[in-house]
Amino acid sequence: MSTFARPFFSLSALVTGFVTVLIGFTSSAVLIFQAAEQAGATPAQVSSWIGALAVGMGLTTILLSWRYKVPVVTAWSTPGAALLVGSLSGVPMAEVMGAFVFCGALITLFGVTGWFERAMHRLPIALAAAMLAGVLLRFGMDVFVSLTTNFWLVMAMLAAYLVFKRWWPRYVILMVLAIGTAIAAITGALHLDTVQLAVSTPVWVTPAFNWQTLIGVGLPLFIVTMASQNIPGVAVMRAAGYHPPISPLITTTGVATLVLAPFGGFAINLAAITAAICMGPEADEDPARRYLAAIFSGMFAVLLGVFGATIGALFAAFPKELVLAVAGLALLGTIGNALSLAVKADDTREAALVTFLATASGMSLFGIGSAFWGLVLGGLTLVALKKPAAAS
Repeated sequence: MSTFARPFFSLSALVTGFVTVLIGFTSSAVLIFQAAEQAGATPAQVSSWIGALAVGMGLTTILLSWRYKVPVVTAWSTPGAALLVGSLSGVPMAEVMGAFVFCGALITLFGVTGWFERAMHRLPIALAAAMLAGVLLRFGMDVFVSLTTNFWLVMAMLAAYLVFKRWWPRYVILMVLAIGTAIAAITGALHLDTVQLAVSTPVWVTPAFNWQTLIGVGLPLFIVTMASQNIPGVAVMRAAGYHPPISPLITTTGVATLVLAPFGGFAINLAAITAAICMGPEADEDPARRYLAAIFSGMFAVLLGVFGATIGALFAAFPKELVLAVAGLALLGTIGNALSLAVKADDTREAALVTFLATASGMSLFGIGSAFWGLVLGGLTLVALKKPAAAS
C-alpha cells in the first residue's frame, strides 16, 4: 500500500510527537526563563518569550515536514539560551531584541545564499553519524544513571521497554511513557495539581540596535546556533537517510526568527536530539511516513506555545527520571544505527571515533559547543590520515 493511501492519523506518530515535545521542553525550558530574567523581563514578557519560541518552532516544523514529507523538527537554540543567560545582564530590553533581529537576519542570509548548504555537502556521512552518536550518548547513559535516584520507576520503564520492544515494538514508547506516568502518579511523584492553564499574550518590544550589543550578543548567538544546532540538525537527517534541500530549511528558520524576535523569539533552528526521536522506527515502521510524527510534534508545540504561561508548572509535574528514561529509551535505536554507520568504513573509522569522543565529551571552546568541535577535530584527523592516491 502506498504511503498516501494510508490514513494520516497514526497513534505511534502521535505519541512520538508528544514525547519529542516533552523532551525538548523539559530539557531546556528553564534556560529560557533564566535568560529572560537576566534581561529584566516581566512575567508577561517571559511568557511571551516562551510562547513566541514554541509557536515558531511548531509552525515551522509543520510547514517544512508537510512540504518535504520528511521529519523536519525545529527548536529554539538551547546553546543560544545558555549563552544569553550569561550575557544579557544589564543590557536594555530593546537592544536585546535588536540582537535577536540581527541573529535572524544572519541565519536568513546564510540560508538564502546557500552558503550553509554548500558547507554541509562537504561533510562525510561517517563524521555526521559519529557526531550524532556523540550528541545522543548522554541521553542513553542517563537512563542508567537515573536508576541511582529512582530505581523502581526507571527499572519498571526499562522492563516495559524490553517486553514491548519484543512483542509490540510499534507502541513501545507509548507503553513506557504510560507505565512511567502511572507509577509516578501512584507513588505521588506526579504533581499535576499544581498546574493551572493560562494563555500567553505576545508582548512587543521595539528593537534598538547598538553595535556593541550586536557584536557581543547577536553575533555569538548566531554562531552557536549555526554550529551547535543547525549542523547537528542536518547531520541527524542525513544519518537517518533523509536529504531535503537544506537552504530552504535554514531560510525558513531565519525568517521565523526575524518575525518573532521582537516578541522574544531569539533563535529558531533545526533540532537534532528531538528530531532523532521522530526519525526512528518507533515513529512509524515506514520511513516515508515518519514525517507525521514531526507534524504532530509541531501541533503539540503550538498548543504549548498558546499556553506558554503554564509550561514551567506542567513539565515540573513530571519526575526528572521519567523524562530522562523516556528520552534515552526512545533514542537507543538511533544511537546504535549512528555508531554502526560511523565505524563501518576502515578509511574513516579513526576520524569518526575522534568526532564521537570529542562530541560526547561536552567540551566548549570560545562559547561553541562540542558538536562543532567534534566535526572540526574529526575533519582534521581525516585529512591528516588520508593516504595519498596511488600513482597510475
